[in-house]
Amino acid sequence: MKNFNDILGHDNIKEHLQTAINMGKLSHAYIFSGEEGSGKKTVAEIFAAALMCSGEEKPCGMCMSCMQAESHNHPDIVYVTHEKSRIGVDEIRVQLINDIVIKPFSSPHKVYIIDEAERMTEQAQNALLKTLEEPPEYAVIILLTTNTGSFLQTILSRCVTIQFKPLDNKLIVDYLMKNQQLPDYYAKVCASFSAGSLGKAIKYAGNPEFEKVKQDVLGIVKNIDEAPFDELVSATAVLSENKAMMDDYIDLMHLWFRDILMFKATQDANRIIFIDELMQIKQMASRYSFEGLGKIADAFYKVRDRLKANVNFETAIEMLFLSMREH
Repeated sequence: MKNFNDILGHDNIKEHLQTAINMGKLSHAYIFSGEEGSGKKTVAEIFAAALMCSGEEKPCGMCMSCMQAESHNHPDIVYVTHEKSRIGVDEIRVQLINDIVIKPFSSPHKVYIIDEAERMTEQAQNALLKTLEEPPEYAVIILLTTNTGSFLQTILSRCVTIQFKPLDNKLIVDYLMKNQQLPDYYAKVCASFSAGSLGKAIKYAGNPEFEKVKQDVLGIVKNIDEAPFDELVSATAVLSENKAMMDDYIDLMHLWFRDILMFKATQDANRIIFIDELMQIKQMASRYSFEGLGKIADAFYKVRDRLKANVNFETAIEMLFLSMREH
């Protein structure tokens, strides 16, 4: 099983958590915040395993607790799950609030991990708040999120927030060359488009059609505010033929508008991912407002929610394209 030494980067976070474990100064609630693929879930699982571990180096990977944690079968590590696009009050009550009063089965702690915690409804957050105010001494609750802005201020004030910052490109390039056996030039391409996310870099590295996906995306977004609507419909039909790569398409479209926003805000070309398209990005940055770019960013979150909720694929993508044009 992985331990803290296997985590790429995030040295301050690793030191903070290991110190908390060794000194017994744990918070009852943490928010791990970072982009998808930033490593926050991996760190949460290693942290949880370390809290259960009976070995000297925690997690040792050898004891029964570590083996149970690695197989996701530890009775005192609870993953709060949800089937719908939102995490409702019932999921929080049944899987956490009603369960947390039961003492740990075999460990000094009981850990609850809530992935995509930004999807909690306001009612779910209010229900959780009561537990955060008076948690059992043995409980540790970890909220994983890409957006702390979705939380109530009362939730934020009762949690220790740990921010997972983007990794340095060189770290990612070195990792891809060593562990994925990528040639130097392709490792650099994948790292550049990962925006500091090792998870995304690995995903791009494992996609042999990544370059084609990138060109398909550029063909759409570079002309999104000028192309006739029937061309957008045709583009949607093309994307629908390869739904397995839809996450890649959406990620790259999101990165394009992230570049526009970044350049508009900083005028710094060194912070652009699509650096070969700098002139086009400059032009579009001059046409879009900050408010419009913010609404487009919201549209990306909405389309992901719609696709997870099984909304018609073509309809969801066409609505995304329309939002890009409208704003």
